[in-house]
Amino acid sequence: MSVRRLPVYILADCSGSMNGAPIESVKSGIRSLHSELMGDPSAVECAYLSVITFDANAQQVVPLTELTSFVPPDIRAGGTTSFGAALKLLMDCVDREVQKTTPEKKGDWKPLIFIFTDGEPTDDWEAHAATVKQRRPGNLIAVACGEKADPDVLKHCTETVLVMKEMTPDAFKQFFKWVSASIKQTSQKIGAPAPSPAPTPAPDAMPTVPGMPPPPPAPMEGISLPPPPPQIVIHV
Repeated sequence: MSVRRLPVYILADCSGSMNGAPIESVKSGIRSLHSELMGDPSAVECAYLSVITFDANAQQVVPLTELTSFVPPDIRAGGTTSFGAALKLLMDCVDREVQKTTPEKKGDWKPLIFIFTDGEPTDDWEAHAATVKQRRPGNLIAVACGEKADPDVLKHCTETVLVMKEMTPDAFKQFFKWVSASIKQTSQKIGAPAPSPAPTPAPDAMPTVPGMPPPPPAPMEGISLPPPPPQIVIHV
């Protein structure tokens, strides 16, 4: 029996305001994330990574790839902030890449999706954000980076919004460490045998972050995320 995959999508703002230390920190963070996950057997067994970048356009620079074949991309900063295009591309990728459950077999686990941006969207984004929030393609965590990012914009696509006030290399380092810990914790959770005789939990939970309000009623599998690092605060 094949292992059910845990798809992980990282949506990275690569607009011009990310040029310099921020974009270098993102590249370093993705490399460290991959290295950390490669050291965890549960993650290696089931986690698959994809990277989507958005500036003047949105593109999937790495399709959904198993950890052993993943190559961290060489991304660059420039242009505007096509947030709406990134959300549309995310939905397209999830529809195309994530295996659905059928009567014959279980599909992939509900994806973990991490979005971070440091500025205001420069395209038409509201309709795409509403679609994402309505369809809930995965367990989506959005991070507003720096003083120019508006966390209320991110609330249009997910209730789980964090704020990283300082865009320092250390803040990005801690953010990607937290992403790694979240993926590893989820991988271990879904890979563990269900306790007996406790009832089998329903599939596909939204993650919970300490301090966040409970998500709306839906089928859940009880996945929770570790608390964010001190550099990142919860937006309510």
